[in-house]
Amino acid sequence: MAKVLCVLYDDPVTGYPPTYARDSLPELNGYPGGQTLPTPLAIDFTPGELLGSVSGELGLRKFLESQGHELVVTSDKEGPDSEFDRHLADAEIVISQPFWPAYLTAERIAKAPNLKLAVTAGIGSDHVDLDAAIKAGVTVAEVTFCNSISVAEHVVMMILSMVRNYLPAHQIVLDGGWNIADAVARSYDVEGMHIGTVAAGRIGLAVLRRLKPFDVHLHYTDRHRLPEQVEQELGLTFHASTQEMVPHLDVVTINAPLHPETQNLFDDKLLATMRRGAYIINTARGLIVDRDAIVRALETGQLAGYAGDVWYPQPAPADHPWRTMPHHGMTPHISGSSLSAQTRYAAGTREILESYFAGRPVRDEYLIVDGGKLAGTGAHSYSTRS
Repeated sequence: MAKVLCVLYDDPVTGYPPTYARDSLPELNGYPGGQTLPTPLAIDFTPGELLGSVSGELGLRKFLESQGHELVVTSDKEGPDSEFDRHLADAEIVISQPFWPAYLTAERIAKAPNLKLAVTAGIGSDHVDLDAAIKAGVTVAEVTFCNSISVAEHVVMMILSMVRNYLPAHQIVLDGGWNIADAVARSYDVEGMHIGTVAAGRIGLAVLRRLKPFDVHLHYTDRHRLPEQVEQELGLTFHASTQEMVPHLDVVTINAPLHPETQNLFDDKLLATMRRGAYIINTARGLIVDRDAIVRALETGQLAGYAGDVWYPQPAPADHPWRTMPHHGMTPHISGSSLSAQTRYAAGTREILESYFAGRPVRDEYLIVDGGKLAGTGAHSYSTRS
């Protein structure tokens, strides 16, 4: 029987919720483009529950223990004395989330001789050293598309909140004021702006589709060019590289995976080529931008605003400079962990486990690494160091 080690974020500070704001979730028939929703044989949770925290356990305990497997769930993941490290040595399966990642470094993989499967409950498996996983023969899988629309909605929200200066205006209300001039002194219309996405995969394309009704000029760059029909439908301008695209934009939204080609992409040099007063929205990965270069660009006014949902490391330390830099709209990594998304990524995690235990192939679109090489979605989206 297998030992399954699951790392999830902590429960709410007020305790695991006994009730929820809504009684149900809308029913979805599938994902855009035709991919089916997760199809486990069964689930042991109510859709809309808080499944991504420790007490939620991704709804997996009954299923796993009924088959004789051991489930260890923890939020303690940092350092050699963490509960994660203590159990990793004999774990066969590790489940983690992008929002509270258990970093499976090469050193940790080397100390886990029984590890066969690393599952991301969500999208984005860069917290796993993919080169080390390939070398060790570890299969890496994630629940592709489960929260892509969730993230796309968050991106649009952040664009509007930054350009319209929503957060400071709301703070004026909380402080008991009515300072209209202060609120509007940094407020603009999105209409007519040039907005572009770095990568136009599931999330990036969903962002573009949602922005089309705002009467903006849409741009994108991606190593896989979209079909001409899609470009014409959305009025897209394609650019061969990020470096070529960003000087034309008022708003840049980053929707690319983290790999050697994207790490530290937005540095001082690239930021200097952008229009003064542009905005960056980053719900992809914190390491795609240079942390301190972003702070400098906001302080000098080169950037008018930066809204991000991703940091490095995660959770971010209390003294992380992004917490106090000017004109930011940072959130903890929540864009892909709405209660709606949790229902899908919990169900998808169970589907992956059902396939693994039954000896069936894991869905190709869920695979990142398999058989000692990048596979499935991983072969399309990632690159390795070697």
